[in-house]
Amino acid sequence: MTTVQEQDALLRPHAEQAFAEELAALAAADDRPRPPSWRLSPWAVVTYLLGGALPDGTVITPKYVGPRRLMEVAVATLATDRALLLIGVPGTAKTWVSEHLAAAISGQSTLLVQGTSGTAEEAIRYGWNYARLLAEGPSEAALVASPIMTAMRRGSIARLEELTRIPSDVQDALITVLSEKTLPVPELGSEVQAVKGFNLIATANDRDRGVNELSSALRRRFNTVVLPLPAGEDEEVAIVTRRVEQLGAALELPAVPAAAEEVRRVVRVFRELRSGMTEDGRTKLKSPSGTLSTAEAISVITNGLALAAHFGDGVLRAPDIAGAVLGAVVKDPVADQVVWTEYLEAVVRQRPDWADFYRACREVHR
Repeated sequence: MTTVQEQDALLRPHAEQAFAEELAALAAADDRPRPPSWRLSPWAVVTYLLGGALPDGTVITPKYVGPRRLMEVAVATLATDRALLLIGVPGTAKTWVSEHLAAAISGQSTLLVQGTSGTAEEAIRYGWNYARLLAEGPSEAALVASPIMTAMRRGSIARLEELTRIPSDVQDALITVLSEKTLPVPELGSEVQAVKGFNLIATANDRDRGVNELSSALRRRFNTVVLPLPAGEDEEVAIVTRRVEQLGAALELPAVPAAAEEVRRVVRVFRELRSGMTEDGRTKLKSPSGTLSTAEAISVITNGLALAAHFGDGVLRAPDIAGAVLGAVVKDPVADQVVWTEYLEAVVRQRPDWADFYRACREVHR
C-alpha cells in the first residue's frame, strides 16, 4: 500500500493511486448491479471516466473528454465475454482510457503487456524460471505467469498496448484465451481457466497500422471502439489544459492558467496543420507527415513550462514553445520544413496578435 507521502514523491502514480479518493467515493455511492469481480457498476465506471457529481457532493473529475456513447459501449463490452480493442491515431487517449477502465473495474491497471516487434509469446502466455526449471523440471513453482494469465486467475482486466506491433504468430496466442477463456499449460498437463470478471483491453494505432495487421480470426474476438480526435478547438484546449495541470503539479511547474493563451495557440496550430485548412476556412494548407496529436500538444506546453520555470520568469511565452512546436511539426527535414515555412509566412505572419510567435519561430527556424 503506497502512503500519501510516497505517492506524492512518484513522478506518475497509477490511475488507481492518483484517483483513489474518487474511486472510493464512487464505490460507496454505487448501488447499481455490478458484474462479477467488478469494483464498480458499469454506470459508475462511465461516471468515473466522464466526470460528474455524487449525492454527497464529491466531484468526479473527467478523465476522458469525448462522446459519452463511446465510453458506454466500451464499458458494456467489458461486461460481456468480448474483449475490447481501442483504435485511433496517436494522441487519442487510447492508453489513458484503457488504464482508467482497468483501475475503475479491477482496482488495478498494472497487468500490462507492452506490444513491440520484439514481444515474445511468453509475454502473453507464460514463461519459466530457468534456474528452477533446470533443477526441478517443469512445475507450478517454476512457471512465471504473464500479466494476462494473472488476470485470468484473479478475474481482472488485463491490458495489451500496441497490439498491431506484435508479430502475427505471437498475436495468435490470444485466440484461445479470448475464445475459450482458457490458457493451456501442456508442460504441466494443466490449464488456467479464466475467473468471472476477466477481460482484455487492447490498443492499436490506425495511422501507421503498426507492423502487423490483425488476422480476421483475432479481430473477430474483439469489439472495436474508435477513439476520435477532439471535435472542436475548445474541447482540445480543455483536454490539454487539464493534462498539463496534472503533469505540471507532479513536476512542480508554473500553474496552467498563466499559459492559457499559448495553450490555445499551440492547439490551433496543430489543428490547422492536421486538417489542411485555417480555422476560418479561407486558406488551404499542406499537412506535415506527423500526426500533431493532442498528446504532442501536451508535450509542447509541458516543455515550454519547464523552460519558463527554469530559464525564465515562470510565465509561458512564445519563445518558450517555438522550438518544441518546430520539433513536433518537422519530422521529415525536407518535406515538413517546406510545410512549416509556408504556414509561418501564409498564416502566422498575417495574424497581428501572433507577431511574437512569428518572431520566435523564425528565430529557431534559422
